[in-house]
Amino acid sequence: MRIAAALLLASFAFTSPAVETDDAFWRVPFIGTPDEVVERMLELAGTRADDLVVDLGSGDGRIVIGAAKRFGARGLGIEREADLVKESRENARRAGVAERVRFERGDVLQADISRATVVTVYLLPQLVERLQLRFYSELGPGTRIVAHAFGLSGWRPDREETVQLARSYRYQGSESRIFLWIVPANARGTWSGEGRKARIAQNYQAIEVDGASGATLSGRDIAWDWPEGRFRGRVEGALIKGELAGKALTLERER
Repeated sequence: MRIAAALLLASFAFTSPAVETDDAFWRVPFIGTPDEVVERMLELAGTRADDLVVDLGSGDGRIVIGAAKRFGARGLGIEREADLVKESRENARRAGVAERVRFERGDVLQADISRATVVTVYLLPQLVERLQLRFYSELGPGTRIVAHAFGLSGWRPDREETVQLARSYRYQGSESRIFLWIVPANARGTWSGEGRKARIAQNYQAIEVDGASGATLSGRDIAWDWPEGRFRGRVEGALIKGELAGKALTLERER
């Protein structure tokens, strides 16, 4: 995975108004993600055999290869440097997972990420900011995004952890932060059905429901407390199908 020498360039990244060109970023040397960070990123994402893990800036392929080797997942690495793409393919062959993973030379800002169920990323904040809108608009509800070191602007992580680094990686500091986001369904609007009405305000996965409390949204799973009990349901397009006080309840989004 391309770490982009983030710790070496962090001071520049936050004092300079912007990176003038993408080429300025890509000239940064590749540094491999520590093994314990790779492992915990995949664990935090809840990686499964039915996942497609897309690593943006995949470097030598270790994230994608780890996902395939340990969890049986399929993987796609997007990397701009041709020599690293070649190295990744050879590493996958040596690891015995070449049939489950693919590496492409390309621009992470243009790559098709729509089929991913897990996205991993460790890029400088300027690039993460440019990817954030695509994450929210192009990834399906329930897709897990795991980032190393840098978060998403204004989008609170669903979970975050500190990973202690082995002594051999201490040049990067003694620990690293990783963050998990679960892409939420679009639940914003007014929903009604069976004489009930729920008006939902939404900011990413944070929701408020008029006249209710304890509202939560994770992927498509949604819940809140009404006076007679907790409603639990799933957002399925223009419908929320769920259960309240032991009885099925379906709400439809009003137009």
